[in-house]
Amino acid sequence: MDADLDPAEVAAALLAGVTLLVRRIRQTPAPGELTMPERAALAQLGRSGPSTSSALARELQVTAQSMGSTVAALRERGLIERRPDPDDGRRVVLTVSDAGHQALRDKRNARTELVAEALTSGTFSAQEMQQLASAATLLERLAQHI
Repeated sequence: MDADLDPAEVAAALLAGVTLLVRRIRQTPAPGELTMPERAALAQLGRSGPSTSSALARELQVTAQSMGSTVAALRERGLIERRPDPDDGRRVVLTVSDAGHQALRDKRNARTELVAEALTSGTFSAQEMQQLASAATLLERLAQHI
């Protein structure tokens, strides 16, 4: 590492930049946008697989009552389904429906498109685009070491 670079300063600069980028992306609405709790619950189910409402509430650190409202809204939109738990027929598990998987894909695509539009706005030189491509790889590697 370059002796002139302080790891704490680099860390602070990275966190500030990444935080601002993520905040701006999250604040930009998309058509048919889910609320933040709906998006979090749907994404968690998409990552972790079937879950009970109470387990999902614990994972996302929200109250069971709040999760109940979120689950009801997602079910009403057809984005999740309730199914009997294969291990315990008395319980119900939530799963992402086909429409829910499509909504997650659409959200990822909308975010990618938003960043791509910013990159093609003429603000970034070819050299800066290369630096950003390299930074993306390095950020991913950094995340794997945290």
